[in-house]
Amino acid sequence: MNPLVSRERPAEALLALEDGTVYRGRSAGAGGEAFGEIVFNTSMAGYQEIVSDPSYAGQIVTLTYPQVGNYGVSAAAMQSGGLALSGLVVRDMCREPSNWQIEGSLTDLLRKGGVVAIEGVDTRALTLRIRSAGAMRAAISTEDLDPRSLVARVCKAPGISSHNFVPDVSTAQEYVVPAAGERRFRVVAYDCGEKRGIADGLAAVGCETVVVPWDTPARRVLALGQDGAAPDGVFFSNGPGDPTQVEATAQAARELMGKVPVFGICLGNQLMALAAGATIEKLPFGHHGGNEPVMNLLTGRVEITAQNHNYGLVFESLGSIVPEESGGFAEHERDLRAWSERHVAPVVMNERFGRVRLTHVNLNDGTPEGVQFLDVPAFSVQYHPEACPGPHDSAYLFTSFARLMAGDLDCLDIDVREGRRF
Repeated sequence: MNPLVSRERPAEALLALEDGTVYRGRSAGAGGEAFGEIVFNTSMAGYQEIVSDPSYAGQIVTLTYPQVGNYGVSAAAMQSGGLALSGLVVRDMCREPSNWQIEGSLTDLLRKGGVVAIEGVDTRALTLRIRSAGAMRAAISTEDLDPRSLVARVCKAPGISSHNFVPDVSTAQEYVVPAAGERRFRVVAYDCGEKRGIADGLAAVGCETVVVPWDTPARRVLALGQDGAAPDGVFFSNGPGDPTQVEATAQAARELMGKVPVFGICLGNQLMALAAGATIEKLPFGHHGGNEPVMNLLTGRVEITAQNHNYGLVFESLGSIVPEESGGFAEHERDLRAWSERHVAPVVMNERFGRVRLTHVNLNDGTPEGVQFLDVPAFSVQYHPEACPGPHDSAYLFTSFARLMAGDLDCLDIDVREGRRF
């Protein structure tokens, strides 16, 4: 028997949703109870990167791929220093993984991290339920196995918007991540739950990154460049929960945009939108997985992307369409796939920051996936160019940020794989 895994008989567990649906299964992690918002992730691999992603704080994650844990876990795959998700739901947990890099099993990692998990659930049926009813409050328990009791307690539990999860996962103090090779830029990154893959992406394009807590004042950031000068750029990271709860970071974005080049990913995109006075909406069941098709409206290329969010920008709330810069069109489209069909990247006039261009659109549901501020050096995307896990079609965005800091305002219409401008 593999000495890194255990064959003890798992305890019974119960999963309950606020709509009254219940699933019985077996414990696949720590014992106890976990309450949170239930979502599903469609990735076929990368379970360790998923469970160690700080953006899942406050959520119970359902993995749609049937067998999970078969290649074990290793320290190199961790995306943070611990596990922030509330719970995990799988169909079949492999308790005897095999991999030459194995350092333990996923079950052991969940137990050490205090994460309650359940296996033996029909995750296909559960995913269809979430797609139909939307993301819901839920609970996993190895203690309360009475369906009526657990459902009643779920219905009394607070929703995800009632708490700011960012302070729970942000760094407590500043630290520096060196560039990989020659240092070209000094960047300050707001850690709202930043994945290690993002830090690696910044380092790969020559960024020495000073990582700061989520609520660091803008004036402090502007003094963190070389010899006390302003930094070459500022980055706003991914993170968990409702972006309207993260007002301190949104205020910092409001003060920094226009003073230094700015790049945002996922929650960072939402916070930059809030800084511009835009509206954020909650999506029915969010985007979680590694196979979301996104069109770059500036190049016409479709990127297969990794995503993890339940909230998104309402593009029309940024301002009115500027027809002369939007192919002559004057009206907003609720389904933004209309712009991809027209091969037009529309521009709006924002009261605070001037012109803003829609750069990326989700081809599954027509939601906005990226914007560029044309009158201040800033852009952001809703998805994860660093992947971890997922495809690397969008890794060029780190190079785009480097180009922006170097003064190239047309940084998004360059295909770095072919080295040419569209």
